Amino acid sequence: MAFQDNLISKLENNFVITTELDPPRGADPSPTYRQAIEARPYVHAVNISDSPMANLRMSPIALSHIVQAHAGLETIFHLTTRDRNILGLQSELLGAAALGIHNVLTLTGDPPSRGDHPNVQAIFEVDVLGLIDIAKTLNQGKSKGRDLTSSSKFTIISAANPSASDLSVERSKIEAKLKAGTNLFQTQPIFSLEDLNRFSGVFNNKLPAPFLFGILPIRSLKMAKNVSKWANVPEELIKAVEKDGAKAGLLWAKELIEDLRSTNAAGVHIYSLGKTSILKDILPRLEQTAINKEKRKLQC
Repeated sequence: MAFQDNLISKLENNFVITTELDPPRGADPSPTYRQAIEARPYVHAVNISDSPMANLRMSPIALSHIVQAHAGLETIFHLTTRDRNILGLQSELLGAAALGIHNVLTLTGDPPSRGDHPNVQAIFEVDVLGLIDIAKTLNQGKSKGRDLTSSSKFTIISAANPSASDLSVERSKIEAKLKAGTNLFQTQPIFSLEDLNRFSGVFNNKLPAPFLFGILPIRSLKMAKNVSKWANVPEELIKAVEKDGAKAGLLWAKELIEDLRSTNAAGVHIYSLGKTSILKDILPRLEQTAINKEKRKLQC
C-alpha cells in the first residue's frame, strides 16, 4: 500500500501519535497484525523494531509491509547498523522503498552480548550518523558506489533523549543528526512538562525539528523505581502509582499527552511495551475510515 497521506504531511495538520508493535519470535506475523488492528483507531503510525535488545525477531521490513498492506496502518521500521555492512544497509533500504515503506528510524542497535545470540559478530561498519547519511544519499538517487536508476523517498527519523544527564551533549548529537539528514525525532520518555521545557531550553525554546515526545505509562511501583534510574519520574507520580497502581500511571500519561498538545511538541510516541490495549485508556479515537473487511483478512 502506498500512503499518499504520509507521516510528514500528517505532521503539518495533526498532533501526531505513534506507538510500537512487537515483532514475533517466529514466522507467524498474526500476533503483530492483531496489535496493529487494536492500535489503528488511536495512532497515525506504528514503529516496528529491529531485533530489539539483540533478540531474534522477524524482519521489521517484512512485517511493516504486512501491517501496511493488511491493516492499512502506516509504519516506521527500525534499522540498526549492528547486523549489516554498508552494502547490506543500502540493499535493505531499497527493498523497503520498493514495498512502499518510507519511514525509517535510524539506530545503532544493542550489542549482541545483550541478547539471545551473544556470540554472533556485530558489524557496526558505520554509526548512526553514517546510516542517516546512507538514507539521505539514496533519497538523492545515489549510493555509496554509483548512481541509482531511481531514488527513495524516506522520512529519516532519529532518536533523542530529553532526560540526558548533559543536555548540551544531547543538543550536539541532535544537531549532528540534523546535519546528516534527519527529518524527525522520536524521544525517550518524558514524565512532565518540566522535562519538555528543560529540553527546549537548550534550543532557546525553539525546537530545531519536529519532535514526538515519548510517553511511558507507569504500571507499578517497581516499574516506577526502575525507570527513575534513567529518567525524571516525579515523586508525585511514584506516590500515585504506589497508591492506585496502573490506573494512576495511565491517568498521568493521559493528562500529560493533553498538556503536550498545547506546546511546541509535534506529537507523542507511546511506549506501550506490548500492551496496545492501553491505548484506548489514554487516547481519543482518531477520525479514520474503517478498515476494508477484505483487508482485515491477513493472508501471507
